[in-house]
Amino acid sequence: MASVPPSARPAGTARPAPATRPRNRRQLIVDAAGRAFSERGYHAASMEEVAAAVGITATALYRHFPNKYALFAECADVMVDGLVAALDEVPSGAPPAEVLAAVTRITVAHRASGGVYRWEARYLDREDRRRLKVKFNRLVERVDEAVQRERPLSDGRLRATAALGAIGSVTMHRTSIAQRRAEDLLLASALRVAGSGPAARVPTAHLVELPARPVPRTRREEILAASVPLFARDGFTSVTNGQIAEAVGLTPSALYRHYPGKTDILAAACLQAARLLAQGVERSLREGDGARDAVVALAATYVAYSFEYTDLNSVAEAEVRGLPAGPRRPLVLAQRRHIAVWEQRLRLARPELDPRQARVLAHAGFGVVVEAGRRLRWRDTPGNREAVTALVVAALGLRGEPERR
Repeated sequence: MASVPPSARPAGTARPAPATRPRNRRQLIVDAAGRAFSERGYHAASMEEVAAAVGITATALYRHFPNKYALFAECADVMVDGLVAALDEVPSGAPPAEVLAAVTRITVAHRASGGVYRWEARYLDREDRRRLKVKFNRLVERVDEAVQRERPLSDGRLRATAALGAIGSVTMHRTSIAQRRAEDLLLASALRVAGSGPAARVPTAHLVELPARPVPRTRREEILAASVPLFARDGFTSVTNGQIAEAVGLTPSALYRHYPGKTDILAAACLQAARLLAQGVERSLREGDGARDAVVALAATYVAYSFEYTDLNSVAEAEVRGLPAGPRRPLVLAQRRHIAVWEQRLRLARPELDPRQARVLAHAGFGVVVEAGRRLRWRDTPGNREAVTALVVAALGLRGEPERR
């Protein structure tokens, strides 16, 4: 439509205000991208969907970021930078409650985009990954200083790392809960982890009976067994059919006689992980009496499973989002059944919890296992299993005061 000349405008009519670009558009882009990368994974998310979420064209998006990797790298930095900045505002010598409260506020406020760090950061190049690790270590160091002032223990920063894992768990699930309630629940959980000690150890590692590690007996099983460590190390999308074929002594074309595609190998790996965990949980609940014993058994089983099947578990946790809807559906149902078991048993042990609180706490326990396991480099010893199980039990609140409502 042609513009209206000034002389043709009715008297007193103001000139239309020109469209203005939001001053915080770059931040809006990073927030939208963080949500996309967290929910769909680095490779599945696209620049077009990020642009649409912000209400701009892809061309406009590329004026801010030259490519998807540059946007992804900034997303990975933003969460850790925000946490470090929040802690820089906390006075030196502050108690753990004040330090961890600052971390909790930022994490819960950005839970929709905060999952980039845990699994997707492996897609960063070596230098960006190193830089991000330095920032995260600074965060752990600050938390550990506060923890050690209140309860000095030579634990290699394990409690500090595990406490951050409990808080960060909120970025890895979508349980609906009010922000303030989530903050109170996660802060209390993290403080119990930070305040735990040797006396709280739960000697259950030797009681856990996991399913035997599957022994590949067919070519199809050999392909699956060879693929899992490759997916865990490099990420599913980065692994080629050629790498998988080379690992089992086949030509790439020969893989198709056993799996229609690489996605089918991933789906088989995720299903195997779900079955092994379900079998372990079923066995653990046959033993012991009482609600508390059942939750401790669940915690010990999840810890044992995570140490025994580290690669398989990390692949299932990180890559399930990238599966098509059909193969993903039974995995989502298996995850829901697993969480339902935790919710039921935890509420029997702690009747003051409502279903949402119980689910949030169960995920906090999983977060403790992930970060504590990483800190221990997944060295599978009875002592490490016992120590991490005790941290999970603390996170769940089986000892101490109930959470605030």
